[in-house]
Amino acid sequence: MAHGGTKVVLAALFANLGIAILKLVAAIFARSAAMFAEFAHSIADTGNQVFLLLGIKRSQKQADDRHEFGYGAENYFWAFIVAITMFTIGATYSIYEGIHKVMHPGNAHDGDPRWAYAVLGGSMLLELFSLRTAWKEFKKIKAGRSLSETISDARDPVVLIVLFEDLAALVGLAVALVGIFLARQLDLAWVDGAASIVVGLVLLAVAVFAARETKSLLLGESVRRSDRDRIVEIVKAYPGIKRFINLRTMHIGPEDVIAAIKVVFPDDDRGADIARKTDEMEVLLRAELPLLRRIYIECGIDLEAASAAARAAAGHSAQIDAQ
Repeated sequence: MAHGGTKVVLAALFANLGIAILKLVAAIFARSAAMFAEFAHSIADTGNQVFLLLGIKRSQKQADDRHEFGYGAENYFWAFIVAITMFTIGATYSIYEGIHKVMHPGNAHDGDPRWAYAVLGGSMLLELFSLRTAWKEFKKIKAGRSLSETISDARDPVVLIVLFEDLAALVGLAVALVGIFLARQLDLAWVDGAASIVVGLVLLAVAVFAARETKSLLLGESVRRSDRDRIVEIVKAYPGIKRFINLRTMHIGPEDVIAAIKVVFPDDDRGADIARKTDEMEVLLRAELPLLRRIYIECGIDLEAASAAARAAAGHSAQIDAQ
């Protein structure tokens, strides 16, 4: 995932940087609030790609004395920063610029709209290139599941954020194009401002979605249901244990999971037997689920047997007292 995510982010970075430059030129010559909003959108997106690349790079750092579980959560932190940036820079500026243009519309025929039309068309092509790259990677993640299941099961936010950024960008470009066209045709300059507000609202929706998903990951999500079921199946199938008790998992990175497993070993197992069986179960689990970087297997007690023994002891004590 790290390699595919990096490729997706780089494609989006170069596309957004080129688009931002084109939009700025068009905004100046067309004197369009919607185009200035789109320029701010592209600058925010370009910065976001830098943040995502930083997160991917820093998440690969080796564990050290201060962070003994590694730096996998860097991916989630910088993805959350991206969500905040989309809100504070992209959405807020677009809505502010749109409101200002609606309140002070000016002349609908100021500037040359052909600059805006040309740049918006070129920007759409560049965004489609970035979207195509993100969609190809997303299809690998989707693997036949529904969209909602894929989003719910995603533990790497990078591809999802880039994909929805690109979709929002295409919607924004289309809205800006329509807004500029209608403002000219209807001689209503405020329509251009209204288009800017719509662009900001689209960005706001994506920012809220990204913030919600990355917040959940930062708090520590468990493994996907299918992975959890497979872990339990492997442990229960291992012949060296008496009973499976429970399982707790937490992602500290897209491909870095802590698993805590509690089982009951046979009553006659010695310390050496338990250590050997623990190692064997870890090998079996990692062979099928490499993302289980840290596995902790705890030795529990058979509560049913312990309760029966306690009841028997209590009954024996009662007999003695009666005598």
